[in-house]
Amino acid sequence: MYFENLWKQIGTHGIMILSTCSDNRVTSRAMSVVVINGKFYCQTNGKYLKCRQIESNPKVSLCMNNISVEGNCKFIGRPHDNSFFMDAMNRHFPTAVARWSNHPDECVLEITPRLISSWIYENDKPFMEYWNFETHSYTKQEH
Repeated sequence: MYFENLWKQIGTHGIMILSTCSDNRVTSRAMSVVVINGKFYCQTNGKYLKCRQIESNPKVSLCMNNISVEGNCKFIGRPHDNSFFMDAMNRHFPTAVARWSNHPDECVLEITPRLISSWIYENDKPFMEYWNFETHSYTKQEH
């Protein structure tokens, strides 16, 4: 039930901030992200700094609203090689598809969540919710 509610909260897509890190340098940028079968997908130019950082360190973070996602990222090919991705992107971000998907250096990133956390308030008290995908567990802690 807790995981089902989480996916309802996240939805099918959104503009999320992707953070990557390597060589003691952390960078962040807004990305058009689609959510498919419990994974997060976006596309970018393979020559960009974020891709070099991911090659060096596949641990990334996404955030949107009060939700933070820690996960492992990998490259899964070009946009047009992944029809499930293109279908979702065309549905939610057609302008991005038209602008970027045919670029020769464009690639698709797949982020598999390890831990998702979210701030909530109950009776004016702050809590953190944690969904651990490695142990398939949910916890809530007052802060």
